[in-house]
Order: sequence, then C-alpha cells, then structure tokens
Amino acid sequence: MADTADGADTGDARIGELCRRLADPASSAELDALGEQGARLVEAVVSALRDGRSLPQLGDHLDALEELLLAAGHSAGLGSYRTTPPLPVPGFQSLPVAGPGHPALYVLACPTGRCGRVEAPDADAPDQPVCGILDRPLNAVHLR
Repeated sequence: MADTADGADTGDARIGELCRRLADPASSAELDALGEQGARLVEAVVSALRDGRSLPQLGDHLDALEELLLAAGHSAGLGSYRTTPPLPVPGFQSLPVAGPGHPALYVLACPTGRCGRVEAPDADAPDQPVCGILDRPLNAVHLR
C-alpha cells in the first residue's frame, strides 16, 4: 500500500477513486483501455472487496493497477485528485441553507464506510450514484 509522508495508509483513497472511476462511464472506459491485465486487476480488487477482504491485503493489486494507469498516461493514477477538473456549473448558484424551513444538508458517501468517496447530491440526476465496486447506492450522510 502507498503511504503518505506521515505514514498514514492511503488505500481507502485509492479504493474511493477506483469506485468513482467504475461508476463514471468516461472513467470506466479509461480502465477498459488498460487491456486484459488491467481488467484482471480491477476484477481481483472488486472481488476481494465484495468478499470482505481488508484493504492491506489489496496493496499489491492497487499498486499494479496504479502503475498501469500511470504508464498509460493517466497522471493521477488512483489518486483522489483528477487530471481533468469537473466542468463548472454556469452562472451563480446559491448555497442551500440548513435552517428552519430548509432541508438538511447532506452528502452521499461510501455505503460501507471503507473508502473516502463522497459525492454532492444532484437533484437533477435521474438515478442516485452507486458504489462502482459493490454496486449499491451511496448512503446519505447528513451534515447537520
């Protein structure tokens, strides 16, 4: 597993990024472009997580998948940062206010809490985002 400078394990961030990539058709196509070896690595990680294996047991697979992404020119690898920033929303957007008469603020997060994936809810989206690994909807986590 990759470690940060302070020794903290970053495996959950890489799992969160893999989950995001699997759930996003454009990013999933990037994984598909890695060929048979990439497909085997993705399947090995996804199967292990579905079987309940712990993150430290997946380090070699995550390292190899990240190396494939980097070799294919994806400078972010499995980092939580993105090489292509999300498109900005045109115009001014007011912030939702959580107070009397207003809905509580919330985010959508990993259904198991095993990774750091968090998404902003999108009222205009036809479906709720799903975990790309477990194929389950992300959980609503109230901020208030």
